[in-house]
Amino acid sequence: MYMLKESTRDTLKHVFNVTATVLMCIAAGFFIVSGLLFDTLEFINTNRTLLISLAIGIVFIIMLCGLIFYILDLSTLYKTTFCLIVCLFLISVVFYFICSTGFIKRVTDMDSLREMIEETGAWAVWVFILVQFLQVVALPIPSTITVMAGTALFGPLLCSLYSFIGIFIGSVVAFAIGRWLGYRVVSWIVGKEELDKWLKKLKGKDYLLLSIMFLLPLFPDDLLCFVAGLSTMTWPYFLIMIFITRAISITLSAYSFETIPFNTWWGLLCWALIIAAVIALFVVVCKYSDQIDKFIKNKLGLNVKRKKKNDKNKKL
Repeated sequence: MYMLKESTRDTLKHVFNVTATVLMCIAAGFFIVSGLLFDTLEFINTNRTLLISLAIGIVFIIMLCGLIFYILDLSTLYKTTFCLIVCLFLISVVFYFICSTGFIKRVTDMDSLREMIEETGAWAVWVFILVQFLQVVALPIPSTITVMAGTALFGPLLCSLYSFIGIFIGSVVAFAIGRWLGYRVVSWIVGKEELDKWLKKLKGKDYLLLSIMFLLPLFPDDLLCFVAGLSTMTWPYFLIMIFITRAISITLSAYSFETIPFNTWWGLLCWALIIAAVIALFVVVCKYSDQIDKFIKNKLGLNVKRKKKNDKNKKL
């Protein structure tokens, strides 16, 4: 009787695991394909057939791997694949929500974004954090728009806090994509020409110029997070640098939008002076970039490490 119960329990376990794997993959595929059918970004609309085919193919391969690993009793590989399937399912649901609600189209300007967040009621804070995360890794909108909308909704202090949470997490994810998935994936996300342009500009000066660009407004710092992942910048330096620069830039932006108006002569004059100061500072930094970059790397001991590595390679 006990053996029968144990056998039945094992059978139910196998049925549950296989069913869960298959159903979650089917659900993920359904949500992804359904989301792709909506009229959203121009890139999706142009490449819809290709993206649907890729989505179905990738989901099918993941499902097949999960089933094979389970049948062959490769426990570690199966658990890893199952975690991937769960993450894929959750991402597919979020993707469907973004596409079906017209979320992407509604975040192209401050007023529509603010209206959309207000409509979510008690979820407004979490939706805003999600928007700030997505504008780093996916949405083609500048952080200026989202911060302005957040300042109008929550005030400068809370907007700074919520924006920092979403943007910091998004920055780390973008850096990880560049570091772990490499050039091809990043060029597919941000565009090859744009990526090559920034890689060329930052070659040999990534520590200095990237740090300055993250601190100052007017630069595509979200795109630069991907670029940073492809540079020589280390994880510890990136995390510390992005924590400090994002906190400063977001807070200054939120309080600036709150205190400096756009509809008065003195407000426009202040903004013009700020922009001029930013440009002047960046020009100075570019002019003395070699000296400053060398100073930073010496302080971090990077030049010493590189020299030792080169000496070691020469000996070999």
